[in-house]
Amino acid sequence: MNLPVPFEQSMRQLLGDGYEAFRDALLGEPAVSIRLNPSKWSGKPEYEAVPWATDGYYLPERPQFTFDPLLHGGGYYVQEASSMFVEQAVRQHLGEARVALDLCAAPGGKSTLLRSLLPDDCVLVSNEPMRPRAQVLAENIAKWGHPRSIVTSNFPADFTPLGPLFDLILVDAPCSGEGMFRKDEVAVSEWSPENVKVCWQRQRDILTDIWPTLREGGLLIYSTCTFNTDEDEENVRWMMSELGAELLPIATDEAWGITQSLVSDVAHAYRFLPGRTRGEGFFLAALRKRGDMSVAAASDAKAKKSKKSKDKRPAAVVPAECKQWLADGGSYIYKVVETEVVATPTDMESLQMALGECLYLLKSGITLAELKGRDAIPSHELAMSTALNKEAFPTYELTYDEALKYLHKEAITLAGNTPRRFLIVTYRGMPLGFVKNLGNRANNLYPNEWRIRSGHFPENEVKVI
Repeated sequence: MNLPVPFEQSMRQLLGDGYEAFRDALLGEPAVSIRLNPSKWSGKPEYEAVPWATDGYYLPERPQFTFDPLLHGGGYYVQEASSMFVEQAVRQHLGEARVALDLCAAPGGKSTLLRSLLPDDCVLVSNEPMRPRAQVLAENIAKWGHPRSIVTSNFPADFTPLGPLFDLILVDAPCSGEGMFRKDEVAVSEWSPENVKVCWQRQRDILTDIWPTLREGGLLIYSTCTFNTDEDEENVRWMMSELGAELLPIATDEAWGITQSLVSDVAHAYRFLPGRTRGEGFFLAALRKRGDMSVAAASDAKAKKSKKSKDKRPAAVVPAECKQWLADGGSYIYKVVETEVVATPTDMESLQMALGECLYLLKSGITLAELKGRDAIPSHELAMSTALNKEAFPTYELTYDEALKYLHKEAITLAGNTPRRFLIVTYRGMPLGFVKNLGNRANNLYPNEWRIRSGHFPENEVKVI
């Protein structure tokens, strides 16, 4: 990999004597890391822990993740170790929260991290403006399985009319991608000083649009995967001077190798530099919107008057059995949306309606079933949900080879004494999805768009955790 000359010059000036070690590391092999889903997996793998992340682990080498069924079941997420530092900002500065927003969320690493860190009754809104990327985000959020998750596909300015709704906003801003150089050669080829200027201006536009939606006393986490000060410390300085943001310290351990701010008057900003920390390039700062820090000061979505639907057609009837498919079924509101049965936590409905006034909701609540004639076909999202009533369906444990065939959306054969009905198939106890057992065959209900597309299967079992 040949680094751009202007990039080398700017980094040599920024890092001084530390540049050579940085460059050597940047040209080396990246670390491989995962983060467990504590709602689905309680075991502790025998890997080196990521020191700043409760559920993060480094792997000794990169396995063929695609062929591990537990990845498809939402048991863990393949996430870059440096970006897991978001956990420290949340744990040290958030406190209570009702509503959180991950503004630039695709493909979903930081959103799934936030979902594991936030209070269980907090609603997380994960947003991605580009629709194809938003679909990937929605898939990963569904696999993570938390019922109080909403996925939107909007630009930052679309959120502004909501007013001060969010207790936490994470802005992992689109950037020039310098921190991804050793993982992505495209990032190297697309880099230029001109693109850096475009990025830092776009970042300020994003922050300007989204700042009014953070409540007084709320927390904004700003991060990038780049090294230059224009997109990092200079934008933090701008937030402090133009938006009145208060920069917050984050306690770290010297052994973690995190570099403090490289700009003297931006005291509390945190850099992950290859050669000093085990991870890719990353920058993070935590900022408080000055004002009342109590959760009671947050805007309540119930105060927003949502427009009533003008559709006077009678609501479709939700099949009674669908209401038995959730562990706490009485705490949900059930609706038929086109041909799908959707369950929304009762205390989330007013927020969902308020968001729907301004935003395109790609996913909200839990899709329970698709209605086909008189039949309710249980959805894959239900199988992935941590709210699933585990007594509602029989389970059938698959072998490794059977699990791969299922995820490849091939036909699988079940034992002769298996009940003839909808079943959840599992691997190592983790749900992978539904089949409908007909006796002589089992209909594979795995989503076609999520299937493993590779026609090559490994000779040996891929077992990551």
